[in-house]
Amino acid sequence: MRHFKFIFTCALLLASSAFAPGQESYTNKQVEYSLELPSPTWRVITRPDGLHQNVEFAYGDRSDGLLRIRKELVENDVTPTAVARRDHDLKLRFKPGYVEGKESPFTGRLKGVVSAYEYTGGGKPMAGLIYYLQADTRTIYVLHFEGGRDKLLRIRNQTDAMARSFQLK
Repeated sequence: MRHFKFIFTCALLLASSAFAPGQESYTNKQVEYSLELPSPTWRVITRPDGLHQNVEFAYGDRSDGLLRIRKELVENDVTPTAVARRDHDLKLRFKPGYVEGKESPFTGRLKGVVSAYEYTGGGKPMAGLIYYLQADTRTIYVLHFEGGRDKLLRIRNQTDAMARSFQLK
């Protein structure tokens, strides 16, 4: 009877772990940060090299979800809000069908703001979420998610989790 209970317990643990979402930590010796990938569907598609520090991740297909991470050096005491407004004014508003969304404070391991927008890409409704995370008075990390509007909205909990887990080494 004891043997049966042991096998039954092992089977339950195995079954529950098969349905638990996988979480993997991403780090690279070429970058100064790490973050958690909340699902095995996220994969690295561009790795940093000696010249470029930018990293890109895709959620399955690039059109379903794309994350680009970049480090932005700013003047002393420039806020994440100011960088977000600058990006919307100088880069994003030129996208076809651009509609600015709301901006709100964001707190994770680093604090900042999250900014949303929508646009049309290839005749399809697209969306973007950009997390501006302040590392220090001169450094802001930008986590820029883009994808199909419906798909990006469905994985919003994952984009938030990734931004919350973002930390400096």
